[in-house]
Amino acid sequence: MSAPRWRPVNRVLTIRLTDELHAWLKETSRRTGVPISRLIREHLELAKANRRKQRFLRHVGAIGGLAPDLSSRKGFSRS
Repeated sequence: MSAPRWRPVNRVLTIRLTDELHAWLKETSRRTGVPISRLIREHLELAKANRRKQRFLRHVGAIGGLAPDLSSRKGFSRS
């Protein structure tokens, strides 16, 4: 994942983390050498980018009119 060009921070966000999530972030930061705040920013940017690419997912389950089982349609049954 390529890091976006660094820009001065203009907003601060305070969040509460579970001990498990904090431990994971701390370990990942230690192992990679990437600060926790940067890890979080990069993951938020990735989530934002992926949301745009997956807009079609909002339609999942909304399309009706199909036979629940194609084998029940004439010409598709095995009997």
